[in-house]
Amino acid sequence: MSRFETSVFLRRMLLADGVISGATGLLMGLGAETLQELLGVPAALLRYAGWSLVPFAILVVSLSRQEAPLRAGVIAVIGLNAAWVAASVLLLVFPGWVHPNGLGYAFILGQAGAVAVLAEMQYVGLRKSAVLAA
Repeated sequence: MSRFETSVFLRRMLLADGVISGATGLLMGLGAETLQELLGVPAALLRYAGWSLVPFAILVVSLSRQEAPLRAGVIAVIGLNAAWVAASVLLLVFPGWVHPNGLGYAFILGQAGAVAVLAEMQYVGLRKSAVLAA
């Protein structure tokens, strides 16, 4: 497994991702019923998605605090972010899965857009980081 010296930029992007994911996860997990009323998205989906973000957030914050994290760990975070974006879009593309209202569409697409930007910034940071000798 290769470790690499991360750039400050990559560590900041990982930290931002972890903090935002954790906050969003707690909001969705604890406020699923209220969000269901506001967004028109089923509370069970919001709760499941929200609580799934908490361990992800812990992992990402942990990676952000390492001077030389495993490269595979950072690549996994970028891949999971890409999967989240794809799942968010597919959720809206296939009729019958969910029926959000306008605010629900904005929420789903807005968070998917934010995750896509974070994944792209992490990828840029990864490319600018130096691989350490084993």
